[in-house]
Amino acid sequence: MKPIRVGIVGYGWVAGAHITSLHEIEGVQVAAVCSRRKLDAKALSAKHGSEIAVYNDYKKMCADKKLDIVSVCTPHPFHPEQVELAAQAGKHLIIEKPIAIDKPGLDRVEAAVKKHKIKACVCFEVRVAGQFQTYHAMLKQGVLGKLHYGEIDYYHGIGPWYGQYEWNKKKAFGGSSLLTAGCHALDALLWLMGSQPVEVCSYSTQSAHPYFKAYDYPTTSSTLIKFKNGAVGKTASVIDCFQPYLFNTHLCGSEGSIWNDKFHTSKFKGLDKSGWSTLHTPLVDSGDVAHHPYTALFKDFIEALRANGKPMFSFEEGLLSHRVCLAADRSAAEGRPVKVKELA
Repeated sequence: MKPIRVGIVGYGWVAGAHITSLHEIEGVQVAAVCSRRKLDAKALSAKHGSEIAVYNDYKKMCADKKLDIVSVCTPHPFHPEQVELAAQAGKHLIIEKPIAIDKPGLDRVEAAVKKHKIKACVCFEVRVAGQFQTYHAMLKQGVLGKLHYGEIDYYHGIGPWYGQYEWNKKKAFGGSSLLTAGCHALDALLWLMGSQPVEVCSYSTQSAHPYFKAYDYPTTSSTLIKFKNGAVGKTASVIDCFQPYLFNTHLCGSEGSIWNDKFHTSKFKGLDKSGWSTLHTPLVDSGDVAHHPYTALFKDFIEALRANGKPMFSFEEGLLSHRVCLAADRSAAEGRPVKVKELA
């Protein structure tokens, strides 16, 4: 089996999680890191257990013929140009979310991937978490019947205690509450609802606490989504809260409901219908990237590359989730419902 060699651009917190997860996949080696910092190649190689070349020039790393994939782990606004350069060099891509923070940037990423006929994986790894894999299997088996309503909400205070706070509080870097964080919840909702989103209506606000007043964009948003099949969904993205991390989920269908690690259904005989039944599945309960299930997402993508097949989750699905986020941000800014096709 030919080794798959990966180059990482941006050597920060998330890059460490990418390297650890990639090295858990048979036949995959992180072979290069590009950073603005002067890193020691020997120390880096010893730390991560593979021979890693260090670059300070991203174009030179992209020109490295030994690399098959570039993993983009830099702050949000750098992604479009870095995707373009890697795609031009024929490298496949793993792109941290958000892949862009505005429509021109998103269009650039889409055009580069399609023009150069490379494959790309968007880091919406929540989809492969045990909690959401369980939900998806239950929906597929009809345990809830036909979904008509779903809400998935993201609550995670990103204040001075959190690593990304200093750059995240600037709109030019963070983009919006949805783009910088809540997009994970919105993407999971779109996947589970199983219908095309057609229109959104969003409102935004901001905490009065000085930590969050330092943000130059609204830190809380609540977005309603209308789906083609008539269903309705909601995603709250709250990065200005003082509480434990919470990825709240509630799905309602014609035969039952799911609420986080509980479910209720008319499909199963013998259940006590006076209360909830418990799902023994690990919940998404941490914002720490070390706890994110990257390995399963990356393994599926790399296996699809090897077989010249399709991964579980397509690049196009990732693009759609971003376009819905942008439509929601436009709705909040302009005070009107926005058709998703306006951002297409």
